[in-house]
Amino acid sequence: MLTGSRINETQSLETLRGKHSGVLFIVASGPSVGEFPLERYAKYPMVSMNGSICRFAEAGVRPLFYICDDSSFVRNRLPLLQQGIASAQNIAFSPRVIETLLALVPDALVGRSVYGFERVNRPVGGREPMGDRQFAWAARKDADFECHFSLFRQKPNRIGFSRNIDKGYFSSRTIPYTGIQLAYHLGFQQVFVVGMDLDSSKGRFYEQGEDAVGSRLDGDYEDYILPCFELMAKRVVSPAFQVYNLSLDSRLPGTVLPKLSLDQLDALLAAL
Repeated sequence: MLTGSRINETQSLETLRGKHSGVLFIVASGPSVGEFPLERYAKYPMVSMNGSICRFAEAGVRPLFYICDDSSFVRNRLPLLQQGIASAQNIAFSPRVIETLLALVPDALVGRSVYGFERVNRPVGGREPMGDRQFAWAARKDADFECHFSLFRQKPNRIGFSRNIDKGYFSSRTIPYTGIQLAYHLGFQQVFVVGMDLDSSKGRFYEQGEDAVGSRLDGDYEDYILPCFELMAKRVVSPAFQVYNLSLDSRLPGTVLPKLSLDQLDALLAAL
């Protein structure tokens, strides 16, 4: 938590746990966002992240949440971050994002509704985090967490899903996964993810040419991204919590997360 004259104390997401229901759209930054008619679904609550906020500005839609956990995005795309701060109903930032932002623009968050969130096993107050294996073993006993565990390899211990984001979230090295954990925490039952193409060669819809910032998606896909989504599909997705991918060309297989066309989306929404 950060306090001081530049920002009121960040609020706890625990106060919003289970307060919502129904449908939520999560809008990421893949190029397929350009093909999604955001305006058509503006009546539904939405989560924006990083640079996807510029699509909301074009559509005149105010997202329920704007989230960011990447301090490099603050440095590289400050105007977009400020756009998200100005237009979203609520903001959820990691401590490093807040610190980086306030160092650049001290009054950036004054008067805004700001929620702090952090990755699992990153305790506040100066306490040291557990080792990955130790944390994963402890998390196996916590009903709010689903995670892998290995005594022999480090990476499996970083694969998981948090049902209570106030206790932290598993990053999966891609922010749409964080958004899905937030959706679960808030109480939504049907989650539709837009622009989750997961292909760094295609870039982000809001960047072009030399303006583009490098992506680590390809390097993280096999080790973190795919395993986290596979775990979520097996242990978290259920009739009470359903997640769909609206990017038909997404790298993530439809066997892991079902892919929907717009016609299929409209039919499903009409049936709810």
